[in-house]
Amino acid sequence: MAGLSSYLHTPARENVERALSQAKEHEAFHALLHLSEEKALSRADLIDSQEKKGRLAGVPFIVKDNFLTIGEPTTAASEMLASFQAPVMATAVEKLEAEGAICIGKANLDAFAHGGSTENSAFGPTKNAVDQTRVAGGSSGGSAVSVALDIVPFALGTDTGGSIRQPASFNGVVGVKPTYGAVSRYGVVAMASSTDVIGVLSNTVETSELVLDIMAGRDAKDMTTLPDFFEPLSESAPRKIGVIKEFMTSDVDSEVRQKTQDYIDALRGRGHTVEEVSLPMSKYALAVYYVVVPAEVSSNLGRYDGIRYGLRASDATSIASLYGLSRDRGFMPENKRRIMLGSYVLSSGFFDAYYLQAQKVRTLLINEFNALFASYDVLIGPVVPTPAFKLGENTDNPIHMYLSDVMTVPASLAGLPALSVPAGTTDSGLPVGVQLIGQRQSDALLLALAKEGEA
Repeated sequence: MAGLSSYLHTPARENVERALSQAKEHEAFHALLHLSEEKALSRADLIDSQEKKGRLAGVPFIVKDNFLTIGEPTTAASEMLASFQAPVMATAVEKLEAEGAICIGKANLDAFAHGGSTENSAFGPTKNAVDQTRVAGGSSGGSAVSVALDIVPFALGTDTGGSIRQPASFNGVVGVKPTYGAVSRYGVVAMASSTDVIGVLSNTVETSELVLDIMAGRDAKDMTTLPDFFEPLSESAPRKIGVIKEFMTSDVDSEVRQKTQDYIDALRGRGHTVEEVSLPMSKYALAVYYVVVPAEVSSNLGRYDGIRYGLRASDATSIASLYGLSRDRGFMPENKRRIMLGSYVLSSGFFDAYYLQAQKVRTLLINEFNALFASYDVLIGPVVPTPAFKLGENTDNPIHMYLSDVMTVPASLAGLPALSVPAGTTDSGLPVGVQLIGQRQSDALLLALAKEGEA
């Protein structure tokens, strides 16, 4: 894979032409929903004509198709937004383009980012970059595959419960979920507002570090953003690292456990102290996530009603049928499942029993993380219990699909930064990632530690 330096020393037009050619050559993977060919080439020519260059001058990138890019389609891989043209630009994209980066297209995803395989797209699934019979992971599957196939050196994604880290692990790329609030969510289609995070998938940790440095910081258009705390570290000092015991059980694929152990041994070999730790509340995290997140999903998707924007059923005969038909046709089955679940846990008589209880358990999980970070700098474990599974293997079993999130949702519920870094492949050649989790605003430390392993 080409590093950023090769892009920065090549004319922007040449970079963009190569990226577009690669995208067309790999159409069979269905990683992309839209190419901005004319716009990207025009921007490349403009950048080549400028004397003052930005930090990403002429570097092509791709964004998940839930990021708004002005004047272009933003579908969120749904029928609901199939004809929607974005009236604004996402802050994250705006910041990258201000530094000379060039967005060449939009990546496939699970519709409205609901899913863990990119099979829930209204426009068809994305295939794994290594084995086309397997899933790309999700919901940022198209972004991960675009990087793994070397179409672009980095792509933007969103991570609500593992949607960057899981596909990064399945495709052998770096996936970074920053601290909640590190990057503005303005101009990104909302899924669950208390856990949605904007992040990056890339071919090297160093690339992710630069992209995050550019995107991070306060945005008046997103009240959840934090002041810019991110400052890359030049080197990583010896750290105290905790291996999460509950993530290394016999339920985890043996090859995944072995690759994680190999990564742990390498950390010890580089002078870090590594010890086993326990996170007992993690066993409840998945249940908490699938109460809290659907509740927020049902609220956020309430705006798609066939009236304000999006798909509108032309054969409706009343307001009630307009709402019903538009939402029925615009949403995928997984969207409907989460809306119904969320509406149920928020309804009168069930709010206290489910939603309120889940939020209390979430607080207990956060307290356990805080207690561990009083003694340890970083926590480590697998990203996903298995390598990428077969296309269609879990589509009829939502619970089994949700279980692939079991080790990513704890960090999401706590708003912690977490990375997926490549840790090798199985005997059959499938990529395996290892997850590094840090305390809030320790993003730079995590990246420095991960970068160490690339040297």
